[in-house]
Amino acid sequence: MTQEGALVFSGRLAGSECCENPPALSSSSGAGSVVEMGGLKTYVTAPSHSNRAILLISDVFGYEAPTLRKLADKVGAAGFFVAVPDFFYGDPYAPDNVEKPIPVWIQSHGTDKGFEDAKPVIDALKSKGISAIGAAGFCWGAKVVVELAKSNCIQAAVLLHPSLVTVDDIKEVKAPIAVLGAEIDKISPPELLKQFEEVLSARSEVNGYVKIFPGVVHGWTVRYNVEDEKAVKLAEEAHQNMLDWFTMYVK
Repeated sequence: MTQEGALVFSGRLAGSECCENPPALSSSSGAGSVVEMGGLKTYVTAPSHSNRAILLISDVFGYEAPTLRKLADKVGAAGFFVAVPDFFYGDPYAPDNVEKPIPVWIQSHGTDKGFEDAKPVIDALKSKGISAIGAAGFCWGAKVVVELAKSNCIQAAVLLHPSLVTVDDIKEVKAPIAVLGAEIDKISPPELLKQFEEVLSARSEVNGYVKIFPGVVHGWTVRYNVEDEKAVKLAEEAHQNMLDWFTMYVK
């Protein structure tokens, strides 16, 4: 990420929805395992044999979030090989680390680096016999996914409450793309998402859609309260939309 881009990103993130409701981390969470893939520690979960893979790219809180790993397990149970890489090299954003507020942290963890780091992971998946790859990104991760979708690296993309994704990005996407956004979101507000929708509607060569979930806030798909029945239901609806998209296009 350029210095200018990092400053814009940090300015939009500091004290915002991207940094709220941090997950309670648990090193033992998930039914899968952590392996090295493409030079990154990667949480993987999968059926015994699959030639289809889904890459999940986290928000700023990283790949250990229990709700993200639970989602990875759910996608794996649907028949996909699932990879959740640690793009932050053991250094996810930590709200209680006063030495690394988000403007400092993001200087070392730009989305451009995430995009470059994703390529070896994709190559590693292909070396395993994977023939079709989809990618879903949450907040920070959505920007990485949209770059992959612009570069013929993946067969389908899903953006969930994206950050930093622009109208120009959507104009350049080459893979089928679904955008799942929140009604209450200052980072990617409904007004911006509707612009994405207009662009996709005008691009007959790329299948895509935008869905705005009413009454939810940025981060609702992975940073929800597991004891809140309504929050869980809305998150699971988005998860199913994501899974339906990949089932349709990653094959």
